[in-house]
Amino acid sequence: MTTTDEVVPAYPFDQPQALQPPREWAEARQGCPVAHVRMPSGDVVGLVTGYDDARALLSDPRFNRRLDKPGAAKTSNTEDGGLFSRENEATSSMMGEGHRRYRRLLTSAFTVKKMELWRPRIQEMTDELLDGVIAKGGPVDLRTEFALPLPVRVICALVGAPASDQDRFAHWSEVMMTTTKYTQAEVDEALREFGAYASALVEEKRANPQGDLISELTQISDSEDGRLSHAELVQTVVGLLLAGHETTSNMIAKMTALLLADRALYEAIVDDPSLVPGAVEESLRLDPVGGLGIPRFITEDIEVGGEPVPAGTTLFVNLSAADRDERKFEDPDSFDLRRANAQQHLAFSAGPRFCVGQTLARVELQVVLASFVRRLPELRLRDEPESLSIRTGVVATGLDELWVTW
Repeated sequence: MTTTDEVVPAYPFDQPQALQPPREWAEARQGCPVAHVRMPSGDVVGLVTGYDDARALLSDPRFNRRLDKPGAAKTSNTEDGGLFSRENEATSSMMGEGHRRYRRLLTSAFTVKKMELWRPRIQEMTDELLDGVIAKGGPVDLRTEFALPLPVRVICALVGAPASDQDRFAHWSEVMMTTTKYTQAEVDEALREFGAYASALVEEKRANPQGDLISELTQISDSEDGRLSHAELVQTVVGLLLAGHETTSNMIAKMTALLLADRALYEAIVDDPSLVPGAVEESLRLDPVGGLGIPRFITEDIEVGGEPVPAGTTLFVNLSAADRDERKFEDPDSFDLRRANAQQHLAFSAGPRFCVGQTLARVELQVVLASFVRRLPELRLRDEPESLSIRTGVVATGLDELWVTW
């Protein structure tokens, strides 16, 4: 993919309004199946924005998301190339059959049945935080006061980490997911500190197991999948604490903003709370701030949408752009509370590397929205939707803040 600086747009694209997707998403879908874009590292990659092409790539087990291979593009302007380019002992063991073994162990902990058992506890945490928000009185920054602390409390309880460390998790996560915001020295420090924290937690759970996920995983010794190594357990803790709060925190704020920007949507759910599950799925589908997307390193010559893609190419699958494909979703830019196929979105990826925590995320989002419409029926944005701003310079993007009142 050789071309000139003048014809290759910078990626991620500029987004003048936080709740409106970049115009380049639609332009890319209407153009060739694989657009060329330039990452913050300076490397050129292919961008996939069509729904069918995206699902096919995500479901193809031949191609992985690790970009530490020779010839793979770097995403960040840091020396290590960013989140997807980092290799360690654990990630190396989680390839091929190792990955399938690891996924079987982890997926069994996140079944629908097990996550539904967490719903009452998530409701308690939600109510406790909402008590504080309501007592404080509006306006409040919902991101700071609610959207960030709730998923941290939930994932900490699940993993067995103290929720009082939430500020540390938030900092480490943001630094590790940098594209342009932090230096290599800051990344290295975050990796060391987060790794040491996770290692100590694993040792503690191994010595004194409790009723949490990490304790359960440390005790596995005779299953068909075998025992997880210490490095794999550390990587599991880091991955769960990172993904388990960052993406859900962002989505709580984005979902709320989308519904309050067109307040008739929110009022419809207040009047009919049975719309909550559909509203959650449509919020996930309509996410206007989708971040970089999911990378795939192509190891053999293939075709995407009929266009040849040579081996050695790095592709990024933009899930949010694909979820606005008019060939899959009718009137895709509208928020339809009763959209029949909304749950076919790709927000949690697809194929063998789908998000194992998707059931937990859905439960959290459903509990949050149901609680909002029940306890804060007059909830509204303090400012105009056009004034909302986006956190930039990191892989998992979201709103800077979300001021609301009632």
